[in-house]
Amino acid sequence: MSNPEAVSDKEKAKYEWRSFLFITIFLFPILAVAIVGGYGFIVWAMQVFFLGPPGHG
Repeated sequence: MSNPEAVSDKEKAKYEWRSFLFITIFLFPILAVAIVGGYGFIVWAMQVFFLGPPGHG
């Protein structure tokens, strides 16, 4: 029987590169847009429903 957890070093390096590329190309940009968009939405909702438009004084 073969050991399913036995992965060669070459396979590990391939998985690590794929994970790195996925994280840097897709995951972090999507998270950045979601976080900034969510924060903007929260600020907008606070101004519309509770705080009013920004102004001086």
